[in-house]
Amino acid sequence: MNSLSNLTERIQAAFTTMSPQFQQSARYVLDHADQVPLMSMRQLAAQAQVQPATLLRFAQSLGFGGWAEFKAVFTQALHGQGGRRYADQARAVVRNRNKEDRLAQTLTAQMDTLALLREANEARLPQAVELLNKAKRVFVAGFRASFAPAFSFHYQYRLFRPSIGLLRGESGTLDMDLRALQKGDVLVLFGFAPYSQEAVLAHAAARQADAQILAICDSLLAPIAQQADATLLFGTDSPSFFPSLVAAQALVEVLLEQVLAKAGSRAVSGIELVENQLHQSGAYWK
Repeated sequence: MNSLSNLTERIQAAFTTMSPQFQQSARYVLDHADQVPLMSMRQLAAQAQVQPATLLRFAQSLGFGGWAEFKAVFTQALHGQGGRRYADQARAVVRNRNKEDRLAQTLTAQMDTLALLREANEARLPQAVELLNKAKRVFVAGFRASFAPAFSFHYQYRLFRPSIGLLRGESGTLDMDLRALQKGDVLVLFGFAPYSQEAVLAHAAARQADAQILAICDSLLAPIAQQADATLLFGTDSPSFFPSLVAAQALVEVLLEQVLAKAGSRAVSGIELVENQLHQSGAYWK
């Protein structure tokens, strides 16, 4: 069964042997994967600056019968079809409960998602850092399971940036929270499949307010990554019943380390001030 990750690997493996026109096609569809399901082959070819027939032959060279079959891989990823259901994965965990290598299998999966962070984000991080450092204000949002990395990001960033807020949407007040977004603000939006309605609403509100978006998610095809000003990626693969957030948390720490380094001595002074206040207020057990 074709998946976007498998297709990407196949394209990368064959890339050096492709013709220049096929390489140009490959670069465009992978760099603009969110656009493939939304455009016709002719429209996409115009954007990639190749002929429509070139795109068709490119798809056929990868083993697809035609463009519709090729496009379906991107459409499936965009809509989250074929994604695992928690109950199905839980049944698999129960079936395999007597296997002796469960711990090793789980830890290997976590290490694999961590190893992919550098490849996925090394070229993307500078843009994300620049976006945050230039922001007038920063708002952070993550809903349901994505709240955990969003809260961690907000908690740590607030240590050296006062102009930051966490959008919680408690008691049905998300629409009121989103009204605070303005031009010059950056919304840091966390999410992974299946994507919450609240995240999609926050994304739309930021676009409408002309605020910028930093999407931190599991796929370039995620709805919150579409038209984002910067995107960082993390994997969620896990043999457990629930997607792993280990890589998401690691990405939060990597990003904030670089934001702090860029911000310089003023940010350090901010952390020192907050840290002293916390100790003086008795926030920590002695």
